[in-house]
Amino acid sequence: MRQANIYAAKAQLSELVQAALDGEEIWIARAGKPLVRLVPGSPAHQLGGRGSLDLEPASIDAAFSPEVESAVAVLIAGATEGSP
Repeated sequence: MRQANIYAAKAQLSELVQAALDGEEIWIARAGKPLVRLVPGSPAHQLGGRGSLDLEPASIDAAFSPEVESAVAVLIAGATEGSP
């Protein structure tokens, strides 16, 4: 286990990150008291072109009642009336 105070951690951040990636336990401390553990993260999930939902358009259309469709149409029409 390696411990670095906040000031030293700022100066050695690249080295500490690499050590954490290599499996070393890294703690960042303030006044000698461990506050935060530096751990490797997992890569961000890459979304496809349509995001993470994989739904058929018909199932989305079926979720809206005619009343909701009418209310949304009125809101959209009102929002576009003042547009250039």
